[in-house]
Amino acid sequence: MTARTANGDTPAIALTRVVKRYGATVALARLSLDVRRGEMFGLIGPDGAGKTTAIREMCGLLHADEGEVRVLGLDPVQSHRRLTERVGYLSQRFSLYGDLSIDENIAFFAEVHGVREYTKRRDQLLEMTQLTAFRARLADRLSGGMKQKLALACTLVHTPDVILLDEPTTGVDPVSRREFWKLLSEFLAGGITILMSTPYLDEAERCTRVALVHEGRVLAADEPGRLRRLIPGRMLEVIAPADSAEVARHLPGVVDAQVFGDRIHVTLDEAADESRFRAALETTRLAGAHVRQVQPSLEDVFIAQLSASRENVRA
Repeated sequence: MTARTANGDTPAIALTRVVKRYGATVALARLSLDVRRGEMFGLIGPDGAGKTTAIREMCGLLHADEGEVRVLGLDPVQSHRRLTERVGYLSQRFSLYGDLSIDENIAFFAEVHGVREYTKRRDQLLEMTQLTAFRARLADRLSGGMKQKLALACTLVHTPDVILLDEPTTGVDPVSRREFWKLLSEFLAGGITILMSTPYLDEAERCTRVALVHEGRVLAADEPGRLRRLIPGRMLEVIAPADSAEVARHLPGVVDAQVFGDRIHVTLDEAADESRFRAALETTRLAGAHVRQVQPSLEDVFIAQLSASRENVRA
């Protein structure tokens, strides 16, 4: 049966209880998610979480051992040729040809996708990516950020309905990352559906919805703002050494305490008295530490959901 979103539309991408094994290693463990048409969806998780495997399933490059994968309503393995015309894929190691110019790389990928009249599209992409002035430069002579923008242009030259991006900003400098995200926003405004994976939780804030993934499972999936509300009670930030987290965990009303560099994020129970916590803190070696209330980040949510998942396994 074809999956449906909440409003009844067929999703752009749907994975239903997908399992993928590499020998004894389970890369995807009954992973389920759906991506609505016209949204930017983020697969968020650390290395080894299963993000790349999931994207390769969507591209039809891997066959699921169990479960169902649908992209634009089609099986990406059985309908691989049809979907190639409608889906763009930017892998972690997208292969540009270093001895070809920017123009020549785009021409090559246009020909691969069977696009004959591509010059207008190429010029539009070069203008959007601010590469027009460098179109004669060899790819090997481009900066890392410019290479990523060229790779994106090559991915989009055949005007796909869906683009799949596997950690496209990894190793790219902050300025280029910002420019790359601006480009994605422009393409999103044009109606393209975007799914991207990233290990950077700050990038998840830019997505319409995200799935927090760990060891091939979805820990939680929703809009970033709604995910932050999964943290119960209030969160306080205590500026203190990392080895002080255990001290904070044993204070009145504390549900959890996690280390973030030189800060500790302390989650208080909904019924907890913050003044009582602050008073108890003054009786420890953390007396005098700066304390302020903060909004939970997606990193806080990820850690909390991961802890809850491990507790459920132990139970």
